[in-house]
Amino acid sequence: MRRHRKLRWIAPWLLAAALAAGCASAPAPADYARETPRLDLRRYFDGPLVAHGLFTDRGGKVQRRFTVQLRGTWNGRDGVLEEDFRYSDGKVERRVWRLQDLGDGHYRGRADDVVGEAVGVASGNALNWRYTLALNVDGRTVEVQFDDWMYLMDDRVMLNKAAMSKFGIFLGEVTLAFHKP
Repeated sequence: MRRHRKLRWIAPWLLAAALAAGCASAPAPADYARETPRLDLRRYFDGPLVAHGLFTDRGGKVQRRFTVQLRGTWNGRDGVLEEDFRYSDGKVERRVWRLQDLGDGHYRGRADDVVGEAVGVASGNALNWRYTLALNVDGRTVEVQFDDWMYLMDDRVMLNKAAMSKFGIFLGEVTLAFHKP
């Protein structure tokens, strides 16, 4: 009987602790305001770059590896970022981003496979992009949400982690390392 009472008392505390852990606040761009070097998207994505990346599923298993050849050009606050993907299975894809620097660390972007518009906020060495991407999965289009974080390491290297989800359920993560020649 005592054991049963004890469990009744502990269960609400365990539930509260689990809920609190699940509701931990996500990082915000402002958390990186003091980090250097300062990320200037127009400067970093200007000219040629190369990126190496992979997609891991929710269990952490690598599902795809790829290389991306990029070229960015800017005309004032408007930019174009061309991305040519080559996957380890030989498949190739192309995405062309049309970017706009809105000032004060705010950006927006569009691409043919982006549903609506990507919204980005930069602070310090970090940029957070949020957008929905229409992916071709086995011949059908599936819309997935991206919470995409970029961190400038130095003038030549930027690391990128993007969590993919659908209906709030984590599907996997894309990890990239960008290199400027």
